Amino acid sequence: LQKGDVTVAGYPVKSMKNEMFNRIGVSFEQSNVYSKLTARENLAFYRQLFDVTTRDPLELIRLVGLGGKENLKVGTFSKGMKHRLTFARSMINNPELWFLDEPTTGLDPAIAANIKDIIKEQNDKGTTVFLTTHNMYIADELCDRVAFIVDGEIKLIDSPKNLKLQYGEKVVTVEFLADGVLHSETLSTIQDQDKARLQAILGTCEIVTMHTKEATLEEIFITVTGRGLT
Repeated sequence: LQKGDVTVAGYPVKSMKNEMFNRIGVSFEQSNVYSKLTARENLAFYRQLFDVTTRDPLELIRLVGLGGKENLKVGTFSKGMKHRLTFARSMINNPELWFLDEPTTGLDPAIAANIKDIIKEQNDKGTTVFLTTHNMYIADELCDRVAFIVDGEIKLIDSPKNLKLQYGEKVVTVEFLADGVLHSETLSTIQDQDKARLQAILGTCEIVTMHTKEATLEEIFITVTGRGLT
């Protein structure tokens, strides 16, 4: 901490009290598990660092899809397996505050979906989740609020829904058949001329598809910050 004061769960970060660490969990993007220990040994060692009731290592190993691998040395694991073990380790003390750095990076879609389900379930149980990610689709799916941080400053913070409403275009794209030919038009929902055109299409043509255009969080980030995600 270079400047200012930060408290976590009511404890000043500078104090580094055990009571604070008992209440938080951290999963880094770069796995930092012990290669010479087995998966079970890694979690069994880590659980001894806490003064609170901890979860069963085998339960967590199975939860992240590593069942049957608990007695293998972590040095034999793939990058994705190590990442999942690091994720499991961050849950061992039932944290109230859970810090996750790119929790789905390097994972195939099925495994990533499982990790996201775990995050949602823990959040539903009352765990506060702080998620850092460059993947705006993950942020959109998992977060109640998102904050865009650039050069150490929060440029914008709100719910994904509110951000999309604020920055999205008020247009609708409609595909329709006229005289057997497929047409597509994008029309404003606030300009009178476009609204009249849309009503005419709806009244006289066969509609194939119709949808509103919704801004993505990545588009909003670029609009607000003037730079892309890196």
